[in-house]
Amino acid sequence: MAFERYRSEIDAELRSVLAERESPLYEMMRYHLGWVDEQGHPVQGSAGKALRPTLLLLACEAVGGTWHKAVPAAVAVELVHNFSLIHDDIQDDDRERRHRPTVWSIWGKPQAINAGDALATIAGLAMLGLTQHGISAEKQLRAHRLIYEACLRMIEGQYLDISYESRFDIVVGDYLQMIERKTAALIAGSLEVGALLGSNAEAIIRGLSNFGRNLGLAFQIMDDALGIWGDERKTGKPWGSDIQRKKKSLPIVYALEKAEGKAKTELLNIYKKEVIDDQDLDAVLRILDALQAQAYAQRIAHKYLDEALEGIRGLPLAPSPRSELEEMARFVVERDF
Repeated sequence: MAFERYRSEIDAELRSVLAERESPLYEMMRYHLGWVDEQGHPVQGSAGKALRPTLLLLACEAVGGTWHKAVPAAVAVELVHNFSLIHDDIQDDDRERRHRPTVWSIWGKPQAINAGDALATIAGLAMLGLTQHGISAEKQLRAHRLIYEACLRMIEGQYLDISYESRFDIVVGDYLQMIERKTAALIAGSLEVGALLGSNAEAIIRGLSNFGRNLGLAFQIMDDALGIWGDERKTGKPWGSDIQRKKKSLPIVYALEKAEGKAKTELLNIYKKEVIDDQDLDAVLRILDALQAQAYAQRIAHKYLDEALEGIRGLPLAPSPRSELEEMARFVVERDF
């Protein structure tokens, strides 16, 4: 799969943009990226699968471009994504990510905010590397704008996500508008930038952006299902944490819309509590099971997967990268529970 094909060059460029920065601030970033432990000693590891930069490089290659030239943009997207994760952990009070303590839980929230802000800033600097690969100034400016417009939409989505925690009038349409920003925007932007750096064909660039939008929606919906029913050893998140944080994920929004009578009252009373305990968690899971909320979430995720795949069927893409895009799309939606 393309995850492995690009990974060494993505990692090398990531390390390069942080190589000459020696303040303890940057050790926090290296820790978050999985390169060092809490004391700054090197460890074997990395921050996730690098989905967004991989999709960016794959889009560039799929439209006939030279993917090596797009690596600085891929690194910028990965840094933007990781800044959002550091801030997300602070906002959600998550003490663990990928089976390790989160940055804020070690260094405190104020310094973790600094680390996230710095990562977002370094992302913009990383984009300057496109100059060394002969990318025109016009394309660089457009790519920069696309990434930071996507970043802004991602933050808008995070705002909505947090605001929904205290609301009980959220319906599935509201949820979809939120994740279109929070998750789909950066995935769509990654594919759009990759296509832009490899092609001048506006229809193809738009087509890959739409593919990314639908893929991002499917990805987040499956992430929601995994956040409730997934194996903690695979997800890296404590079991039931999304429910205990009162996140309005798709299964919960669906249940709030569809539950009736005693079940609706019980669900509302639990979500109005200050703290959701283990007994409440079991009750929520019983209600979700009765409404077949897991099957519903999987069905909607596959609907968006089908739309994503249908959207690129007519695009003139190189055969091998096209197959890899399709393979990656299926992978992110059909992950094991």
